[in-house]
Amino acid sequence: MSAQPESVGTGVDTSVGTAFAANDREVPHPRPIVGDFTESRVLVTGAASGIGAAVVRALLAQGARVAALDLDELGLETLRAEAAPGQLHLATVDVADSAAVEQAVIDAEAAIGQLDKLACVAGVLQMGRIVDLTDEQWARPFAVNATGTFNVCRAVARGMIERRRGSIVNVSSNAAGTPRAGMGAYAASKAAVSQLTRCLALELSEYGIRCNIVSPGSTDTEMQRAMWREGSSRETVIEGSLAGYRLGIPLRKIATPEEIAESVLFLLSDRASHITLHDLRVDGGATLDQG
Repeated sequence: MSAQPESVGTGVDTSVGTAFAANDREVPHPRPIVGDFTESRVLVTGAASGIGAAVVRALLAQGARVAALDLDELGLETLRAEAAPGQLHLATVDVADSAAVEQAVIDAEAAIGQLDKLACVAGVLQMGRIVDLTDEQWARPFAVNATGTFNVCRAVARGMIERRRGSIVNVSSNAAGTPRAGMGAYAASKAAVSQLTRCLALELSEYGIRCNIVSPGSTDTEMQRAMWREGSSRETVIEGSLAGYRLGIPLRKIATPEEIAESVLFLLSDRASHITLHDLRVDGGATLDQG
């Protein structure tokens, strides 16, 4: 989704330099909606690779100052070449560690300024039948995907409340609302992310803070390729599997991280200024738009 200003439906032709209403009186052009991020201070988790890295690169290209958090220090360093001096702050942080998150937010605001936008993208995959999972295999996706999102949202939202402005986008999954065999722990943790975000949106709405969800389907990231190594494949995902009770992808392609990032940026931006509590599914039609 482009971050360029778009015209507003006013019944007035705004394609020429001067606009005229039906009675030929001159009227001012509608004020354009600001879609870029030149004045934004954004924290992004899961920033070292995949969707998170694509979000960081897109924000940097649109002028934002970004605090990029991840456990992968080497992956974070690859982002440095994309940024102007002083535009990017990098921090190696485990989002499941609440104390580390609190300190990371303090450090981020000291480095780039008060945060007005947040994208929680950090996540881990856990495959396996529910009856075969160990306690640790069940707990890890909840620690990172659900509790990690909670830790970061809590730390950042407190400052947003004081300033009475902000926008939060949490990346969930289309698996949050669609049963997937062999993905019970992951799907349940992402369902928790989605519902946490909706509840947070209600609690923060009185302060003018918006909270939304982006729910990708199959996306060409290392997480997706790990699933293919478990016996799936690109072709199987696109075609679907009757034996696995899984639909294919009507658009017949796997999403790119950049396509998901575009959706995240739209919901973060002022172009989505009257959107909150929304779950934007970006899966090529794989769930037939049924959450």
